[in-house]
Amino acid sequence: MSAVLVAGLALAGCGSAAGPRSTPGGSDGRLVVWDWKSGEPSAASYIEQAKADFAKKHPDVTVDFVNQPFDQYYTLLGAAIQSGKGPDVILFNGGGQIRDRVDALMPLDDYLAEDRQRLAGWDAFTRDGRTYASPVTLQGHPIYYNKTLYEKAGLDPANPAMTWDEFVDDCAAITKATGARCFALGNKEGYGIQFFLSGLASGILTPQEYDAWVGGKRDWTSPNVKRIFELWKEAGDKGLNNDGANSTAMFNDSFALFQSGKAAHVIGLMSDVGHWRDFSEFLTADKLGVMDAPVVSSGAIPSLPYDGGIGYAVAKWTKDPKVAADLVRSLTSTDALSAFYAGAGAIASDTTIDVSGGGPAVATIVSKIKTGKPAPHVALSSKTLDLMGRLSQQLLSGSVTVDEAVKQLAASDQAG
Repeated sequence: MSAVLVAGLALAGCGSAAGPRSTPGGSDGRLVVWDWKSGEPSAASYIEQAKADFAKKHPDVTVDFVNQPFDQYYTLLGAAIQSGKGPDVILFNGGGQIRDRVDALMPLDDYLAEDRQRLAGWDAFTRDGRTYASPVTLQGHPIYYNKTLYEKAGLDPANPAMTWDEFVDDCAAITKATGARCFALGNKEGYGIQFFLSGLASGILTPQEYDAWVGGKRDWTSPNVKRIFELWKEAGDKGLNNDGANSTAMFNDSFALFQSGKAAHVIGLMSDVGHWRDFSEFLTADKLGVMDAPVVSSGAIPSLPYDGGIGYAVAKWTKDPKVAADLVRSLTSTDALSAFYAGAGAIASDTTIDVSGGGPAVATIVSKIKTGKPAPHVALSSKTLDLMGRLSQQLLSGSVTVDEAVKQLAASDQAG
């Protein structure tokens, strides 16, 4: 048994973390939350506001946040689920990470009905028509660019390339003038391909193909689907990426390359790391741009890829689902999410929050939400995402062909 799994079982059975209770949360006066955010200074005001909101409804209930390391989070959680003991409330990424674990969660539709209109991003936490978490943030994959590098190359930073060929030409001009690479890419963990897929797919797939993909009817034999992975390999072969992408960590080494001006573009996040707030600390707000995906295929219509980012769920073993659901509602209250935006720059799921003071980049992102579509990688299972990460590394190293990679991904996706 691995050390991580042993640690997970210990945490799952430990009274201080998430041990079994003889009486339920809400009657024994205790709820336990697992996440990877509550220990971050930028989220401190968010957590305090959420706890204050919950205390108004349940003054006799203590809430214990257990901040877990993200790189071990789902392994630790898997151990807790296997044991049937664990936290009452659990933070999840949207998409495959929660959909693959819904058997351990309570459907929350009956508890969250009042929040439906105020919050966006529900689909990422839904499976088979049931909702298993309430979205905290909206997460997407804008293409950020450094306007200063554009200016040094004699390019117009207000008008980035609209087609892939123009984009590659602009990158060549930037590299010649400044030495900066086109893309900052970190694929050590295999995450880079997820961002590449979601950031560029709307410029490659037709709207019909895109909608079919996110709707679960993926045609892996489509030339446009194959083209995504061809471009991934071509970008590496032609030197568009920084050197050593497969040995560069995305968090936060690849973002540091972009921030330091060593790459002109990065497919980043909307919130709350590797995003506009982080980058504006190194690039003044007026020098940070957000561009549409360059068009590769005829008929493609670029759009912002986004979904619900992170959200809190309720474990099926909690003794009082209503009290736990009330905590989830406090964690997604307007006041709490406003604090998260102010403290961390998170693009919150609450569409009523004013972000007008955030600068041009965040204004551009938010303006595209209404016409945005779900991110393609979020539609894939965690098993297929893991395989795609490994294959993406092999594509960059030249140890697998695009045809072989797509064939393996199709088989994994169809296996469910």
